Amino acid sequence: MSVLPYLIAGWIFLAGCYGLATSRHLVHAVSCLAVCQSSTYVLLLAVGYRGGGTAPVSSDLKPGSRPLVDPIVQALALTDVVVGATVTARCTRRPGSRRSNAG
Repeated sequence: MSVLPYLIAGWIFLAGCYGLATSRHLVHAVSCLAVCQSSTYVLLLAVGYRGGGTAPVSSDLKPGSRPLVDPIVQALALTDVVVGATVTARCTRRPGSRRSNAG
């Protein structure tokens, strides 16, 4: 198990946080937030990686014959994409704008 992916994820996260703390424009802040989120992708890849692992949906393999990749990590990555899209959408709304309930 290598420590390098964890260090890279930490470095990307710190770079994004630094950019977020020093940003003065909304576009720059949202892009720095996306950089912070990309560090979670690297972290999830590092946690879920198994050398020689195969997809967990394989009917032709006998149980225990080969290592399988953890499907929970894949579900967390998909959830991370959805949360990132939602946060980006919420950050780009104009302050003071309201949704109209009138149909």
